[in-house]
Amino acid sequence: MTTETRPAYNVVGTRPIRPDGADKVTGRANYGADIALPGMLYGRILRSPHAHARILSIDTSKAEALDGVRCVITHEDLPGASDTILDFGESVSPYKWVLEQTFASEKVLFQGHPVAGLCATDPHIAEDALALIEVEYEVLPPVLTVHDAMADGAPILHEGMKTVEMVARFVPGDGRGESDSNIASQLELEHGDPAAGFEEADIILEGEFETAAAHQGYIEPQTGTAYWNPDGTLTIWTSSQGPFAIRDTVAHMLGIPMASVKVVPMEIGGGFGGKTKPYMEPAAAIMSRKTGRPVKMYMNREEVLVGTGPTSATYVRCKIGAKNDGTLVAGEATLAYEAGAFPGSPVGAGASCMFSSYDLPNLYVNALDVVTNKPKAHAYRAPGSPQATYAVESLLDQLAERLERDPMELRAQNAATEGTRRADGTRMPPIGAEETMQAAMDSPHYRSEIGVDEDGRLVGRGVAMGFWHNAGGESSAYAMTNADGTVNLSLGSVDIGGQRAGLAMQFAETMGISYEEVRPQVVDTDQIGFTNVTGGSRVSYASGLAVHEAALDMQQQLSARAARIWDCDKQAVSYADGAVHGPDGQSMPFAELCGHLQGTGGQIQGAADVSPNRPGPAFGCHIVDVAVDQDTGKVDVLRYSAVQDVGTAVHPDYVEGQVQGGAAQGIGMALTEEYVYSDDGRMTNASLLDYRMPTSLDLPEIETILVEVPNPSHPYGVRGVGEVPIVPPLAAIANAIYDATGIRVNSLPASPTKLLDQLMDE
Repeated sequence: MTTETRPAYNVVGTRPIRPDGADKVTGRANYGADIALPGMLYGRILRSPHAHARILSIDTSKAEALDGVRCVITHEDLPGASDTILDFGESVSPYKWVLEQTFASEKVLFQGHPVAGLCATDPHIAEDALALIEVEYEVLPPVLTVHDAMADGAPILHEGMKTVEMVARFVPGDGRGESDSNIASQLELEHGDPAAGFEEADIILEGEFETAAAHQGYIEPQTGTAYWNPDGTLTIWTSSQGPFAIRDTVAHMLGIPMASVKVVPMEIGGGFGGKTKPYMEPAAAIMSRKTGRPVKMYMNREEVLVGTGPTSATYVRCKIGAKNDGTLVAGEATLAYEAGAFPGSPVGAGASCMFSSYDLPNLYVNALDVVTNKPKAHAYRAPGSPQATYAVESLLDQLAERLERDPMELRAQNAATEGTRRADGTRMPPIGAEETMQAAMDSPHYRSEIGVDEDGRLVGRGVAMGFWHNAGGESSAYAMTNADGTVNLSLGSVDIGGQRAGLAMQFAETMGISYEEVRPQVVDTDQIGFTNVTGGSRVSYASGLAVHEAALDMQQQLSARAARIWDCDKQAVSYADGAVHGPDGQSMPFAELCGHLQGTGGQIQGAADVSPNRPGPAFGCHIVDVAVDQDTGKVDVLRYSAVQDVGTAVHPDYVEGQVQGGAAQGIGMALTEEYVYSDDGRMTNASLLDYRMPTSLDLPEIETILVEVPNPSHPYGVRGVGEVPIVPPLAAIANAIYDATGIRVNSLPASPTKLLDQLMDE
């Protein structure tokens, strides 16, 4: 369902078939694991069985002696640390930490930490050879939660690491703590006068909230194949959200020019933020250089779970103050997010997003990035926002109950509007928070009665808002005409959720031609200008602007060519509605003009390299009905509606799919998904049998309502849509459970065991 407010377009807003669809449904599409090269070797990684241990020795001699093994590498084969900061699109990291993540040097810091790598002529030989590598460890006590990590006397993961302090009160500052700490950084955000705001408040509510780590759940494990050519160039085939980030990182690690590394993006089986950094590629490249042969590597599912980055487990203490009429006057929060073994959790994004759906004049947020003996946390769809928003939205429901107010009306009363200041100091541009809230209140779901469950289960309804600021960044697009009037559109943005179709549609709309006349393709890093990762909900906006600018460039060149054909001043020629128009009523359709280009200088290319920075924030409001079984603690989702401001739905099918997919992942985080660790730091549910993601059997049809408040900084009003829908589900489901049972769930996921314990205590 869509609320229609946009102008009438010819292509944008339609639902054409995606260009990669046939190859994917017939199995012809090539993913990272499909690479097969002559003389290819197969690589494997030896991973630490311990969460925290000192490496005393590594003996690789027996593995090297095994027939078929061609190369064994360790940390000694990597260049030394430098002060360089590497950019992965949705995160940055000092090179020294990337180096340690690739192979441990002195200590292993999580179960699954790579210790050594090898390659062999057969994958089974490579697997057998891993068992022949002998590593002697001195096991150290692990630190598994933010509470343990911040406790006095806690084991220190990184000797010499001190807390970096960052203050954002419109006056930047920084400093370092005096003693070694597991708190990698502290970020303070403040505006207004929080103390005075709470003094003014008639009602103050506060609470503590915790969430578990959750994996992105992409269906395709990480892969990476590398071939070090005899001419000194390196080619990498990988399924990554950021081929340029892979290129730049591997070039730095190997000490070679970026131009010597070509990354070929394969089709990708999901990412959701988890595939923006290299895991297999550096090791494959090093072993290829040593052997002179291509090396292919891929993870099994257990390695994905223990060796790649989930989102952070979190602790949030939150407080809000309000007047008796429901006006919010102050907010305060302390956030502690697990970074995993190396600094860099999404706590800063959580801090800036959590209060952003509302106009709060006085705010203070203290955000702590905390290292623990777990895999390095990585981006996962609106990274950091769902966990922090869970706290705020839970307190708002408590406030509505206290004031005997409708929970959505209370939210609408305090909705953020243009000019509202966020916690990070940013003023809101034109936004659709109010429209989203109103659409939720007007929805058939919200206006319906909850009803009674026939099986006697407790039934309740919950609501929650969610916010993501979206991203811009660098994007490139090149468009080449053909004599038959078709266009080859080359893109640097990896296609995860239908971006090829959406970008081709924007190009076709700008050119005034049909979608079917555009042939989009994602090309390698040698064939296109630098393009940031497919992440942060940036592609439809930023790469959309690139294809729009490329189309305008093409129009100018076409007008000049038409002027040559008509022998007139080029200023007298314009392009509109899929044709060039000249003096005396002359006109020529696009396809006809393309047929004349060979005689006027040849076919032309429209090109654009852009770096826009006004992506347009987005909001979502979710409504959920649940049933709670009092005998088992199991929660079933009965009905789910997701309302979201999408700016303009370029391809409504794909937009709806993004909203539904994000909601499904958020439901998983709220009810079933979590990393479970033993006391010695081993993950005890490292399989998809035990790590429980919701399936189609666990979910109802997710109803979508698309609100379209155009983003004025994009020619078609586009806002990113992929991040927002994962933000509200945690709080919405927790609020629904409270409505059903009277139990306030302050720790997620609300698993049957956890909820049953609370039901039995009632």
